[in-house]
Amino acid sequence: MMPLNTAHVDVALTSQSSYRIYIGEECLYDVVPLLNARAGAAAFLITNPTVFKLYGARLLATCKKARLRAVPLLVPQGERFKTLRTAARLYNALIEHKAERSAVIMALGGGVIGDLAGFVAATYLRGINLVHLPTTLLAQVDSSVGGKAGVNHTMGKNLIGAFYHPNLVWTDVATLDSLPEREFRQGLHEVVKYGVIADGALFERMEEQLPAVLARERGILTEIIQRCCRIKADIVAADERENGPRIFLNFGHTVGHALETVTAYRVFKHGEAVGWGMMAAARLAQRLGMLPPADGARIERMVQAVGARPSLGGLPINEIIAAMQHDKKVRGGDVHWILPSRIGEVSIRSDVPLRIVQTVLQGLVV
Repeated sequence: MMPLNTAHVDVALTSQSSYRIYIGEECLYDVVPLLNARAGAAAFLITNPTVFKLYGARLLATCKKARLRAVPLLVPQGERFKTLRTAARLYNALIEHKAERSAVIMALGGGVIGDLAGFVAATYLRGINLVHLPTTLLAQVDSSVGGKAGVNHTMGKNLIGAFYHPNLVWTDVATLDSLPEREFRQGLHEVVKYGVIADGALFERMEEQLPAVLARERGILTEIIQRCCRIKADIVAADERENGPRIFLNFGHTVGHALETVTAYRVFKHGEAVGWGMMAAARLAQRLGMLPPADGARIERMVQAVGARPSLGGLPINEIIAAMQHDKKVRGGDVHWILPSRIGEVSIRSDVPLRIVQTVLQGLVV
């Protein structure tokens, strides 16, 4: 049974069966009948204590009513717990509960939960079923789609991982009502990213209708989430393993991941770090003569408008640059930058002089 008034986006793959992203309102618990069909032996709910209190207990009760054995597996909240150590704890729990290949992992939460649960699903018994139930804006527009799963290393973010697609993504826009304001706003930075890399009309809509977005009006949020998912699904279908245009999705992430790494994932939310990264990329593009100043100003205004970010004051530029060298986008020792040429279009540059990077970062750190 599908919820009424539910939009969907299909992700077409060549390596495995395609899957569908459903986007609706007040539909979270309607996913259980589908879990029952997929899970066989059991379902394992991976989430954190905060999200479990909001939605986990009712989700388990719904599973029980449907005669589906569901086991909660709670992990600490925060990016710094997205590690191999946490993954090992989850492996232990799955083994203790005799989880079989017919089981399904339910990833209920934001990007950290989705990345971690996806990595565990990809590697336990060489792969078991996975269903994403994203409850943050960042996860709904970005991280639950595309099949990237992974954990962090002390030397860099998401350096250990796999490409592993879910069987299903089930998005309930109503869960955004429970998000703290900072958490909601950090997800908007990823929406801005999609506008810059692929859809000038989406960017313009964010400029014109930001008050309604910030008020969390469900209609516009549903449309924005669907558009971001459509953009990512098309890119992933064309380049599943990031050998080509999928790298465009990393706009803002070169500096963003470095900021998260040098602060041990304790200062910035992911979207906030990406916001700084987008500003850095826009300034680099202008210095290289790629981006018209008017478009650069619009990008910076939008980053500022969607939400404040912790200051970069006091962060050592040399450590930020060193962290970039461990980024997944480094090829042959060169950082591959994703830089905008206009709002709606980006390209890859590997010839950005270090002195210009240092100058741009210095301008942001002051």
